[in-house]
Amino acid sequence: MVFSVFLPPQVAATATKATTAAASTCASPSAAVTVPVLYWLSGLTCTDQNFITKAGALRSASRLGVALVCPDTSPRGCALQGEEDSWDFGTGAGFYVNATEAPWKQHYHMYDYTTQELPSLIESNFPVNPAKQGIFGHSMGGHGALICALKNPGKYKSVSAFAPICHPTQCAWGKKAFSGYLGEDQSSWKAWDATELVQSYTGPALDILIDQGTEDGFHKKDNQLQPDAFVAAAESVDGVNVTLRYQEGYDHSYYFISSFVDDHLEHHFRILSA
Repeated sequence: MVFSVFLPPQVAATATKATTAAASTCASPSAAVTVPVLYWLSGLTCTDQNFITKAGALRSASRLGVALVCPDTSPRGCALQGEEDSWDFGTGAGFYVNATEAPWKQHYHMYDYTTQELPSLIESNFPVNPAKQGIFGHSMGGHGALICALKNPGKYKSVSAFAPICHPTQCAWGKKAFSGYLGEDQSSWKAWDATELVQSYTGPALDILIDQGTEDGFHKKDNQLQPDAFVAAAESVDGVNVTLRYQEGYDHSYYFISSFVDDHLEHHFRILSA
C-alpha cells in the first residue's frame, strides 16, 4: 500500500534546536518533539496524492504544526476478477471496510489498514504524537473517517468530513459496495454505517464538523450522501455534537474542499491542542 506523509517545518526546527543545545552542552541530542497527526481518507477513484496536491492544505498544516497522512483508497494490482470493472467498486473504492466475501477478503481490509497497520507504521517512523491524532475525509473517505472515529472511541480526538457518505446501507454506492465486500446479509452492514453506529456511541465526546455543498449532485439528485440522517441520529446521543454546514453553490469537487480545508484544520487543531 502506498501513502503520502506531510511533516510540518516544526519537526525540522525542533530537531535542529535539540542538536544545537546538545552540542553546546556536550550532551546527547534529545528525542524530537512529536507533532499532532491527521489522517485524511480520500473518496472514490482517488489515490494518496489527491488531497496532497489539490486541497491546498499544506500552508495551514505548516502554520499549525500538524502532520498529514494520506493513504490510498484500496489495494492495487491484486489481479482479482472484477477489480477494474467499475469506478465505484474494487480498485480505488475500498470503502474502508474489512471484506468478508471472496475474492475480496484476502486483500481488502482497508479498515484494519487505516486504523491499525498504517498508524503503527507512521508512529514507528515519524515524529507524530498518537495521543493527538484526528481523522477526516471526503465522500467515501468521509464515511471512512466517521466510522473509524465511532468504532474506536478515544483513538481519534477530532473528526470532520466533506460531503461524507453518511448512510451507506441506504444509498446505491453503499449497497453495491457492501453487498460485494460484506455479502447479502444486510444486518452485518450496520457495523459499517455511521448513521447506525452513532446511535450506540458511548465513548468520549466527539465534536464533528461536516461541510456539504448545496449544488453537489450526489447529494441533491442522487441521495448518496444523506448528512441530515446522520445529524438526526446523533441528536439524542450524549457527547456527540455535529455541526453540519451547507455551503451555498458548492459541488463535490476539490474546489469545494480547498475552499474550506483551513476551517477543518483549525477545527482539528483546536481540539488536539486542548
